Amino acid sequence: MNNKVYFGDNLPILQNMSSGSVDLIYIDPPFNTGKTQKRTQIQTTRSTNGDRTGFNGEKYQTVKLGTKEYSDIFDDYLEFLEPRLLESYRILSPHGILYFHIDYREVHYCKILLDQIFGRECFLNEIIWAYDYGGKSKSKWPAKHDNILVFVKNPKRYTFNVDNIDRIPYMAPGLVGIEKAKRGKLPTDTWWHTIVATTSKEKTGYPTQKPLGIINRIINTSSNKGDLVLDFFAGSGTTGTSCLELERKFILVDNNEQALQVMARRFKDYPSIEWMGFDPTPYQNLK
Repeated sequence: MNNKVYFGDNLPILQNMSSGSVDLIYIDPPFNTGKTQKRTQIQTTRSTNGDRTGFNGEKYQTVKLGTKEYSDIFDDYLEFLEPRLLESYRILSPHGILYFHIDYREVHYCKILLDQIFGRECFLNEIIWAYDYGGKSKSKWPAKHDNILVFVKNPKRYTFNVDNIDRIPYMAPGLVGIEKAKRGKLPTDTWWHTIVATTSKEKTGYPTQKPLGIINRIINTSSNKGDLVLDFFAGSGTTGTSCLELERKFILVDNNEQALQVMARRFKDYPSIEWMGFDPTPYQNLK
């Protein structure tokens, strides 16, 4: 199959996927902020008494077409996630793994939900991705980590390529000897890795972009060459970039047009990618 990028609501797309067809799922769903999210749609029309000034001093009047909002709170969040996680369990292969990326505010609720869907015996790890970048609160311990919950379809059979894991330096290399220090050690369930900095060559401009190093570690460890990887909250498309580097197939889904525009630019050198419900051509030559 060709690599595919879908523009649209991920639930009906998941419902149309074959059972047992995906080897690895990585998702980074929107974090529950506890706030009401609001977006007002506007239209501008030319008017001599307009409230906006355009090219050559032309005046335009702003007309509000309507406001869309949704309540991003605990109950709604789990109701949103549950049918998508149920589909994730169905479409995972018998040896498949789910990596569920979330933050400290919701991880405990999501862990209970995933226990109910997969079974507590199928919980493999909680990975702590720790970083030290950005502002520091002076009223509490600064939150500088994300949580990644790892669940397997079958606790007796799953892909875990320990020899493919990138090794990291020992904190005290002098205590382990020259050979071991040179080889490095396997990471634990706490991963120290910087975020994508604003000056990084990796930066796409998408606000929730995750580092390629984190995604590469997941895909290298929990899939094999030629396997199918699914990310149905694809954002900037880092999962796809990793799959292209590591010779995996991918399906990406997102309902944010800005995300598809970023992916269109990111994947412009890969004409074999199938774009479903979106034309990438106008964005592939933009910087």
